[in-house]
Amino acid sequence: MATAAASHLEQEEERDGREKDLPRTLKCGECDKEFDKLSHLKKHVRAHTSEKCEDCSKQFSCLSKLKIHMRTHTGEKPYSCENCNKRFSQLGNLKKHMKTHTGDKSYICEECSRQFSLLDNLKKHIRTHTGEKPYRCEECNKQFSNVGNLKKHIRTHTGEKPYKCERCNKQFSELGSLEKHKRTHTGEKPYRCEECSKQFSELGSLKSHMRTHTGEKPYMCEECSRQFSGLGSLKNHMRTHTGEKPYRCEECSKQFSQPGHLKQHKMTHTDEKPYKCGECNKQFSQLDSMKRHMRTHTGEKPYKCERCKKQFSDLGNMKKHMRTHTGEKPYRCEECNQQFSELGSLKKHVMTHTGEKPYRCEECSRQFRALGNLKSHMRTHTGEKPYTCDECSRQFSLLGNLKTHMRTHTRGAVHD
Repeated sequence: MATAAASHLEQEEERDGREKDLPRTLKCGECDKEFDKLSHLKKHVRAHTSEKCEDCSKQFSCLSKLKIHMRTHTGEKPYSCENCNKRFSQLGNLKKHMKTHTGDKSYICEECSRQFSLLDNLKKHIRTHTGEKPYRCEECNKQFSNVGNLKKHIRTHTGEKPYKCERCNKQFSELGSLEKHKRTHTGEKPYRCEECSKQFSELGSLKSHMRTHTGEKPYMCEECSRQFSGLGSLKNHMRTHTGEKPYRCEECSKQFSQPGHLKQHKMTHTDEKPYKCGECNKQFSQLDSMKRHMRTHTGEKPYKCERCKKQFSDLGNMKKHMRTHTGEKPYRCEECNQQFSELGSLKKHVMTHTGEKPYRCEECSRQFRALGNLKSHMRTHTGEKPYTCDECSRQFSLLGNLKTHMRTHTRGAVHD
């Protein structure tokens, strides 16, 4: 197949020498496709004579290009910079890199005067001003300003992972991801903070860390204008507006907005309680739960209401309290549109529509809509009376009964 196409091309070249000035079309001997220029025919013929990569089946017009491509699989980088020993898989990339040492930045952006050592980098930068995205994915039509980003994106459709770790054979779709992974084997941390000398294995982690020194918060929420130092923190915050909960528990299907919350929740199924109170040895599945519990020993109340200065040991309780000032009722019943200031109150209310009574007494099988009602009922079996009158020391099983009893003392005081 390849021989026939090449032979036909030779004939066309001979004829081209004899009939240089005659207008005609040039036909490929393999597929009969026609071209008006010999250079276009030559380029096309390479498609029939191409070299194929055995690892990923990608095709190349010549063996030399295939050899260069193979380095993406082998990780081979034969070209080394004499100044910093950084290595490259292609000679052209080494030449471009060398300009970063000479300080030559002859390409200037007319919009903001930023200088670049490479023309390609200037062209990419200009798109940040124009918003141009000339590279389009044929699969989903998503557009990109950079051809490299398009290539990375296409792998999300193909599933291609051309970069392999030689230590553990794990594969990656991006070279940068492979390089980060390799540091998990070597323990290398090449990025150092000049402020505190803390080291990082990834440049992105160093940049995020630097904001703890500068206080910079470049990521702003478009909904409420709150600012964040990290993009991940902004994404997590955005879910408070969208209500998105992408992390689902496989055990009970409960969903969470953050992976950390899901991880903590999973412990409620395994009964794992790694956090222990140093005062009373009570154990907790979540660190936050233990911290809240510790305040019952210390009496600490770090959360203060700005309206009335009332203090709380728990942030959630303070937020609930704030609604007594604002009148906010963010929880709405879909059945009757009644609104509530607390989620728990909404859940109890919904049961009046469904008739659901999820709390069952193990003694007599009586069922209740609210856990508090079940606890009160259980005292009729246990005889427990936790509420004591300060005046006469009489005890009661229900708080409401104690309050009713207290009026017998106040009435007597008024009568006297």
